[in-house]
Amino acid sequence: MAKLPGAGEFMILTRRRSLMLGLTGLSLAAVNWHGISGAYAAEPLRIGDQKGGARSLLKAAGIGDNASSPLQWSLFAGAPMLIQALTAKAIDAGVIGDAPLVFAQSGSDEIRAIAGVQTDGTTTAVVVQPDSTVRSVADLKGKRIATLKGQTGHYLVLAALKAAGLQATDVRFVFIPPVAAKLALQTGAVDAWATWGPYISDAKVSNGAREIVNGGQLMSGLSYVVATREALEKNREGLVSYVQQLKAGHQWMQTHADDYAKVWAEEVGLSLPVAKDVVRSMRGTIISLTPDIVAKQQQVSDFMTETGMISGRLNAQAVMDGSFTF
Repeated sequence: MAKLPGAGEFMILTRRRSLMLGLTGLSLAAVNWHGISGAYAAEPLRIGDQKGGARSLLKAAGIGDNASSPLQWSLFAGAPMLIQALTAKAIDAGVIGDAPLVFAQSGSDEIRAIAGVQTDGTTTAVVVQPDSTVRSVADLKGKRIATLKGQTGHYLVLAALKAAGLQATDVRFVFIPPVAAKLALQTGAVDAWATWGPYISDAKVSNGAREIVNGGQLMSGLSYVVATREALEKNREGLVSYVQQLKAGHQWMQTHADDYAKVWAEEVGLSLPVAKDVVRSMRGTIISLTPDIVAKQQQVSDFMTETGMISGRLNAQAVMDGSFTF
């Protein structure tokens, strides 16, 4: 049975010092698309990514490197680590979800969103074991739910509880990383698991987990291409070109889902059936940050304040750079 990559397979950096040291040696921490950084005179654009993310999409779509700013890739285990790298200016750009963007804004003024990625929201879900007595959100009352604090899974549970007339205190959150959460669910240490993307698909396809609720009706379905303020000042042209590549990649995915699934499965190390389920929920559209998108992000931010995920109310407009048009 295929397993999701463990934490040791990713570059996980938790302190500014380790981030800067870890990303100084590009041969270990970042990978130039062609592997020959000396072939370019331009300043490279350092992209934070996760396995099966933007890099694999561009590779599968056959979209080449940015001629004006070569791309250098660094892999992270999740949004929290990627946000730390952005805050430390160890990378220039990446993609994070709507809830992680609020979380990032609450802790730093270094990050700006420059484009949106609109999906149907079903990539985030709550699953239980196949023999679980939990059949609905209401059945989660009194149960233990594994997730990552302040991330999309956490948000979904709170939104689902509210819609069902329950309170956050009606469940017990267990904040642990996805790899540990998978084991906890299988051994009965927790009753449910709220997570996203490949973890959800692997749990359902490989382990028979049942989905209780997903974000299709409860979440915005938005993720964001984000960049540091420094990158916006020094390499705006490179950022524009990178987002245009992502837009072309997502357009290609709409009609080549099976082709992408094959590349995704090979890179991540999961089965093709899992990959096809992941890609189905990943299909999205690159969009500009219109007032409507800012309003949706404000709703996410306000909900996170209301539920105590963050302290204090934030202005979503302050973290949005709407000057980019895609």
